[in-house]
Amino acid sequence: MNKHLDEYRFDLIDFIKNKYDLNGSVQSVISCLDFYFSSVASEFSTSVMYEPSLCIILQGSKAVGFGDKMYGYNHKEYLLSSAHIPANVKITQASLEEPYISLRIRFKIEDIYEVLKNTNPDKLLFQKKSEKGLFFDDLNLRLYEPISRLVKLLDKPNEDIKYLSPFIIKEILYTLVNDKSGYFLNKFAMEGTTSNKIVKAISEIKNNFSEKLNIKELADSIQMSESSLYQNFRTVTSMSPIQFQKKLRLEEAKQLLMVRNIEVSEAAYLVGYESPSQFSREFSRMFGLAPKTYVSSFKEKIS
Repeated sequence: MNKHLDEYRFDLIDFIKNKYDLNGSVQSVISCLDFYFSSVASEFSTSVMYEPSLCIILQGSKAVGFGDKMYGYNHKEYLLSSAHIPANVKITQASLEEPYISLRIRFKIEDIYEVLKNTNPDKLLFQKKSEKGLFFDDLNLRLYEPISRLVKLLDKPNEDIKYLSPFIIKEILYTLVNDKSGYFLNKFAMEGTTSNKIVKAISEIKNNFSEKLNIKELADSIQMSESSLYQNFRTVTSMSPIQFQKKLRLEEAKQLLMVRNIEVSEAAYLVGYESPSQFSREFSRMFGLAPKTYVSSFKEKIS
């Protein structure tokens, strides 16, 4: 990373430190921009669901598990998620003196398509082959500069933020589609491509995660055979559709248990489980602790 990039990075670190308490997840007043802080490295990997987003680490480092592979990244790279993509993450470098600091800019894949269509339609290539839904590449000055302006916008009046942030976000997306990541984003944004069909399948499962999943109906809805759906869904997400639905259910149940004071059996029912005991077993398998123990541990950490 060259001197200019480090200057941007250190400047953003100072700006964020002066603006926020460096503890946990923080949503900014810009709806698509949030931050995450930690003063300790992770003891274990944590199950997460990436949204369509651009993720950057300003300080510290992280390991991201996708399928059977682990990817390490730090302040020199960025991560792109094309859809709701399951992963296991572990903060590998963080301390009180130099806490882990990251930012995330969420977007819709339709936003990418609009940028491609309106700025460079020649880049709209029809690509049949699917690929994994996460992409890593080196950060560069052209991308860092508008990101820095977006973050610094948080010090401006609300009227400025409301008017200017959409333009800066569009500039960031424009930069991404004209970088190495453009080929990756094109695959998921272009209507009719295999990857785009899988994005639609992911959205369908996500929007109806508590309902029983009918694979044939899902495959028919995206004009794909069941075998092709299974194969390409696993390529993009590292999971089968059924496994993906289970992860969505458990992630939602985890949020319900942490935010609302409800019984484990009620959380299980709300996310689509008929058996609370099966829910507890699968929750423990995914998050390493029984539901009640997990919630107690979470409350101790934030108290």
